[in-house]
Amino acid sequence: MINNEPMNSSIPLYTAQQVRMLDRAAIDEAGIQGHVLMTRAGEAVWDFLHRHWPDARSIVVACGIGNNGGDGYVVARLAQESGCQSRVIQLGDTGRLSGDALRARNDWLAAGGEAHGYDEKCLARADVIVDALLGTGLERPLEGEWRAIVEAINRAPTPVLAIDIPTGLHADSGAVLGVSVRACHTVTFIGRKQGLYTSDGPQYAGTVTFTDLHVPASVYRQTLPAAQLLKDPPLGRLARPRTRTAHKGDHGHLLVVGGESGMLGAVQLAGMAALRVGTGLVSIATRPEHAAMIAAANPELMSHGVAGAGELAELLKRAGIVIVGPGLGQSRWAQELFAAVLDTDLPLVVDADALNLLAREPGIRDNWVLTPHPGEAGRLLKQSARDVQTDRFAAASALARDYGGTVVLKGAGTLVSGADDTVTVCAVGNPGMATAGMGDVLSGVIAGLAAQGLGLRQAALAGVCVHGIAGDRAALAGERGMTASDVINVLRVVMEAEGESG
Repeated sequence: MINNEPMNSSIPLYTAQQVRMLDRAAIDEAGIQGHVLMTRAGEAVWDFLHRHWPDARSIVVACGIGNNGGDGYVVARLAQESGCQSRVIQLGDTGRLSGDALRARNDWLAAGGEAHGYDEKCLARADVIVDALLGTGLERPLEGEWRAIVEAINRAPTPVLAIDIPTGLHADSGAVLGVSVRACHTVTFIGRKQGLYTSDGPQYAGTVTFTDLHVPASVYRQTLPAAQLLKDPPLGRLARPRTRTAHKGDHGHLLVVGGESGMLGAVQLAGMAALRVGTGLVSIATRPEHAAMIAAANPELMSHGVAGAGELAELLKRAGIVIVGPGLGQSRWAQELFAAVLDTDLPLVVDADALNLLAREPGIRDNWVLTPHPGEAGRLLKQSARDVQTDRFAAASALARDYGGTVVLKGAGTLVSGADDTVTVCAVGNPGMATAGMGDVLSGVIAGLAAQGLGLRQAALAGVCVHGIAGDRAALAGERGMTASDVINVLRVVMEAEGESG
């Protein structure tokens, strides 16, 4: 029943409305009765629960009055039939139960089950709590008894399995609506909800397992996914071994512009990351007093001191792509260099303070990749970082429309968006990567892949994946205390491994 297939390519993600359309098409066009889908959903959840907690002898299923609650009643009945003690907590007016959900409740009662009111004590005594309170239709913050039970579930020292989506999590944006169930695992059905994979989604959904409930492929062909989930980097020809006659000139020349006083490390991190993913030549344009220090620390980087735009011009002529922004600052020097970079037709990766300068005087072009974190994205969109996080998909799409090119909105579930409104979610990475310099490494990875011949959008997609995979590999030694240099140190290994798998 569970279809938890390896993600070897991009996987479709859907909005809640789209999943409802798929569900309706499965019933109306594929001829699958609603109660059959509900039974399959309950079977999938019980199967997951029984396999992951085989010693569980007591479960509590918290049910609402919609189809999510109906799924919960099926789980409770199947658990009881298997010899596991099941207790159902029912919230909401049961007089509003109808259709398949009412049938599932009646089947539970006919099997000897009972539905109880909210009792916090029973939550702590259970081996597993099943969240079947509210599904994908929630649009406003939880209040009253709904909020109270969610908070009680989160206080209980008991693992939680969410049905379809944790109660309180917005299915489209991944934002928490006031409060949300914090699940260990979520079993989701028919279509993967895009909110499970970004913003607060990964934190509250835990491990996500998908089942299509045996809905035929013909149903899915009618609906264009809202987004895509990507785990493996689309390296294209870069996955193939290099020719034996290769030389450094074959693999691109990247220029990194930045490194204001006190921020010298940023350009070094970006430059070394680019080298580690295979870029042939990396030049650094930085403050004149920094050039010798960079050369001493990283002799592989060709470091140049530039006092202004005039000295930058010759370096720009030799470069194939430019990263502008790491450690750039916002001084007159920074503004002059940024303006000089924008005057070229070179492909760009725009990061850090260059994004803040861009926010002051917005522009649009096709051949750049913008890599904002939520705060920078907010400045570009003239809104707060909180507004960005409330709907990351909308923010990423708005940035691509307003500024052109490709946008990489960093954060949990990094998003890559283009002017065509397509959004891709990166499925790799970990909280240990929330540390200084990690964004500089990402800009170096993306630009380094583009320098070697990938298109900017493909380089952005591949780059966020390579960066995330390297972060996950570095985190094997522990997430806490992981540094940007730790990620750089495994980039070469990741590129080789991905080349072999490709």
